[in-house]
Amino acid sequence: MARDLMFQREIQQAVRQAYGAIAGGAGEQVARRLYSDQDLSEVPAGAVEWALGVGNPVRYAMLQPGQRVLDVGSGGGIDTILAARRVGSQGEAVGLDFLEEMCARGRHHAVQADVERWTRFVQGEMEDMPLPDQSVDVVISNGVLNLSARKSRALAEIFRVLRPGGRICMADLTVEGELPPEVAGDQSAWAG
Repeated sequence: MARDLMFQREIQQAVRQAYGAIAGGAGEQVARRLYSDQDLSEVPAGAVEWALGVGNPVRYAMLQPGQRVLDVGSGGGIDTILAARRVGSQGEAVGLDFLEEMCARGRHHAVQADVERWTRFVQGEMEDMPLPDQSVDVVISNGVLNLSARKSRALAEIFRVLRPGGRICMADLTVEGELPPEVAGDQSAWAG
């Protein structure tokens, strides 16, 4: 077996363990900084409590009724549900998360929001999405790409599932310059 020179599996496992262990999201106080009062009124309180993002990609995604949108790293579903509201029942919102527990939360919140007929949550990795080629119009993501040790692979997957003329709208964290070695070598730094 080939050696994982960048420790990608270990980083992925550290991220999986960190997110699997959290008891809740950032909550309403942080969500109010990222989302409008109107946005927050469109999602159940549980989705607001489980919000873990760093921005509001739905605000800038210019979603239209009838579109199919993919939320990469959907977590508890706040952005997936907002996207479902924008695309309506003629469209579809798909939340992708690597933790089944998050997918289950998203499904529960979609039922509470009454958008479950055109919203689904699938478990999978952003570097290997369980979706067909050219199957979505828009990809949104909120504070997730930075968690991947294989960002170029994750972006390649996003482009694979986008239809011709499709677009990406993401909010994420970046680092300028070099990290100190003690941070760059610490797996917990990958987990947010």
